[in-house]
Amino acid sequence: MIKFLTERLSVGNERSRVLQTRVLQISSGHLRLTTSAVAVVLLGAICVFTINLKTVQAASTDRPNIVLIYADDLGYGDISCNGATEVSTPNVDRIAKEGLNFTDGHCASATCTPSRYAMLTGEYAWRKAGTGIAKGDAAAIIRPERTTLASILKKGGYHTGVVGKWHLGLGDGNVNWNAEIKPGPREIGFDESFLIPATGDRVPCVYVEDRHVVGLDPADPIKVSFSEQVGDEPTGRANAALLKMHPSHGHDFTIVNGISRIGYMSGGHAARWVDEEMADVITTRAIKFVEDNKAKPFFLFFSYHDIHVPRVPHPRFVGKTTMGPRGDAIIQLDWCTGEILKALDQHGLAENTLVIFSSDNGPVIDDGYQDEAVEKLGNHKPAGPFRGGKYSAYEGGTRVPFLVRWPAKVKAGTTSEALICQIDFPASFAHFVGYELKEEDAPDSFNMWSPLIGESTTGRDHLIEHAKALSYRKGNWKIIEKTKGPKILENTKTESGFYDNIPLFDLNTDLGEKMNIAAQHPKKVAELMQELNQIRDAGRSR
Repeated sequence: MIKFLTERLSVGNERSRVLQTRVLQISSGHLRLTTSAVAVVLLGAICVFTINLKTVQAASTDRPNIVLIYADDLGYGDISCNGATEVSTPNVDRIAKEGLNFTDGHCASATCTPSRYAMLTGEYAWRKAGTGIAKGDAAAIIRPERTTLASILKKGGYHTGVVGKWHLGLGDGNVNWNAEIKPGPREIGFDESFLIPATGDRVPCVYVEDRHVVGLDPADPIKVSFSEQVGDEPTGRANAALLKMHPSHGHDFTIVNGISRIGYMSGGHAARWVDEEMADVITTRAIKFVEDNKAKPFFLFFSYHDIHVPRVPHPRFVGKTTMGPRGDAIIQLDWCTGEILKALDQHGLAENTLVIFSSDNGPVIDDGYQDEAVEKLGNHKPAGPFRGGKYSAYEGGTRVPFLVRWPAKVKAGTTSEALICQIDFPASFAHFVGYELKEEDAPDSFNMWSPLIGESTTGRDHLIEHAKALSYRKGNWKIIEKTKGPKILENTKTESGFYDNIPLFDLNTDLGEKMNIAAQHPKKVAELMQELNQIRDAGRSR
């Protein structure tokens, strides 16, 4: 009995170590105690051991690992747990089966850079100039002084890392890709980073680990320009015969790996990526991050390139669907997801890891390359029941897959209709780790921790959806603010206080946003427009 208690108390706290000493003293005859005294000491030891076990069990759910899996251009209806029938995504579906599926979960913008900016900072991107789709050589959009999701979790005791697509700019402008590149993720809260600097369709076509290009030969320096040609590399515009995938519009500058890109690049040949290997490379790095940090709480932001263009999946996925490269890229994305889940299983981390799976914006079919995405779409509905997609102010632009799994806390196989947005991650996780946000931090982020883990079905009461125009959701009511343009009239406010030219939808009865009922509810349009203007003018909504 004494040996059993000694072993069990060897990993306890200070109080248990004191009791351990007493037990050892008893066993060695250093103390002369009565039988009843020994019993008291042993009973105390057992109680402390039980308390310690409960403390360890409580701590396990107090500090789960966090894995944020972020797909690119994946629509609500692109996964089979949300109704897809032309493609199967069993690994993504597993997250929903073992966790929570949000039917009204949103990214913050209908395009990539602003969506990522808002998710990490908790600020609507439309409030800040320079947050549009970033060029491949854009300066860092999130500056080192900003509080971010990563810095919040780092201060909360997490080891933080980002792997995959970044597209939030690096450096201070005019990046020298042959030297140390900063600021970047390391300056805004990430301890580690392995990046696709922008996107696969933009130069430079290299990986950046922490602050340096991976595999760069100093004798072959990189030059990048988005305004004029550098070097004598062939372009898709002038050398179509060299292409293995042809552009449908734009994307006809420097050719890398048989694919012409946006922008000009020369040099860095040893460091250039191979598109077909990209998913394997970043998944391997993500798994390594998990393995290296399995003994401590970690936050991994795993940002896929799939299913963004150019869609060039590994040969083992080619032909796995009837939808061509776009469908095959979905299969590849699902495989990547499965590898991450498998790594968590193998290291005994699955039970206490919070996995969030989502996308940076809604779906797009033809986005610049001739990959038969339109011709082979068939009956597949990338946005599911919603209208629009990437770039669109309709629901399909921002209503995306939004799945949460945490076996220790989140009930398996559940669905939530709560309105929730990725912009709420900073405030929600700040609440979770006990970090007090300053007034200027995360101005549009709300604490949605309870609905995020399924403890509440009450989400946001409003949301501003961002595309070329702003949309305003209040419950199931939605207006789309129109902007100036050749085909769209500017909003006008009449003398009676009502607005013309603004569509109104009731998503309760019209998920597809097909019936504009503004004429029947002019007061509702004016009410929603007033609220939108107030939030815009206030500079914050939190």
